[in-house]
Formats: sequence, structure tokens, C-alpha cells
Amino acid sequence: MKSVRFDRTNALCGALFILLGLFFVVQSLDLELGTAFRMGPGYFPLVLACVLVLFGLIIVVQSARVEHEGVGPIAWRGLMFILPAPIVFGMTVRGLGFVPALFLAAMIASFASSRMTPLLSVLLSAVLTLFSVLVFSYGLGLPFRSFGPWLGF
Repeated sequence: MKSVRFDRTNALCGALFILLGLFFVVQSLDLELGTAFRMGPGYFPLVLACVLVLFGLIIVVQSARVEHEGVGPIAWRGLMFILPAPIVFGMTVRGLGFVPALFLAAMIASFASSRMTPLLSVLLSAVLTLFSVLVFSYGLGLPFRSFGPWLGF
């Protein structure tokens, strides 16, 4: 008869998710829950806590079947370009405006791929910026300032 083996790392992670989820379930029960059509302040935290418990259970079950795979090499290039992109966007969106800040952030993030060329990066950033302006400014009507005071127009 085969014995069940648990991958310690995944089992511990799943147990942590379950414990945190149960803690937040208990905490959200102190708030008014309401109904699905008329949600109270505790409804959404309760749902999120239940999802966290469910994810924890899934991780614990999978830890019984799958052995832990070693961590591969760290993708330094991705870290160097993906992480600064939203920071640059956040720091420049008020001064440059939505369009240039988004274009700049997309340009920085696009170089996380080693196959990205400068021309393709500009094209990708322009398409992403155009799509975002159409969706957020025109489609949803959000009051973004397209160009900021740093540009002078």
C-alpha cells in the first residue's frame, strides 16, 4: 500500500491560507452581511475570505499529489523592467498626464522580453495607449487628464 506524501512547502502554504481565511471569516461575521442584491459591509470580505480558504484547500490537496519542483533561475530582466513600470506611471501621471505616462510605462515594461526591439516596443506602447484611452476616457468616460502640466499644452 502506498503512503500519501505531502510536499511540506505547499502544505504549509495551503494551511496558512486556510488559517488566514478562517480568521477573516470570523472577523467579517461581526459586520452586517446583507444579501447578494443588497450587500452589507461584511459581505465582500466574507466572500474573499471563503475564496482564500478554498484556495488553501486546493493547495493542500495538490501538495499530496505533486512533489515540489525546485525554484528555477530568477528572471532578473523581468524584475528590472516590470517592477519599475507601474512606479514610473504613478510618479508621472499627474505631471505628464495619462497618455504620456501610460506610453512610458508600457515602453519600460515591454523591454522585459529579450526579443523586444525598439521599433516593436514603440508600436506596442502606442497601441496599448490608444486602446486604454479609448476604453477609459471615451468608453467609460473617466475624467483623466490626457496631457499634464509638465508638457505645457
